[in-house]
Amino acid sequence: MQREAESWRVWGAGMKQKFILAHGIARGRAVDAVRNAPEGFVVEVKEPTRNLDQNALLWALLTEFSRQLVWPVNGQMVMLTPEDWKTILSASFRRETQRMTQGVDGGLVMLGMRTSKMSKREFAEFIEFIQSVAADRGVNVEREAA
Repeated sequence: MQREAESWRVWGAGMKQKFILAHGIARGRAVDAVRNAPEGFVVEVKEPTRNLDQNALLWALLTEFSRQLVWPVNGQMVMLTPEDWKTILSASFRRETQRMTQGVDGGLVMLGMRTSKMSKREFAEFIEFIQSVAADRGVNVEREAA
């Protein structure tokens, strides 16, 4: 119990540690942190999420969609924001064609997914999907992919 109380003081309330397992030293530090963590703490090992370069490419592609395509909204063809395209494309990537909910004040809201939770591998597949949709829809994204 004494050791657990000491560990808690070192960790502090709500503290979180993250280790990127890129080399032996980082792995050793992660093992030490697990060894010294108080009872009840949680350990999660997962693929790394998307990186900044992938995120920058995503927003460049979405911006090109918003500049070049009109899309049906409420019966009218309109230009959409990059954020709107992200919602449409992320839901399409997951093949979620019927995942909608009612808005708080009525209307329908299409539910997409959080791309920030995607692994690097999954995010790369999402980017390829967007580029494929761009090619199918005539959106020029060549300068953005360079």
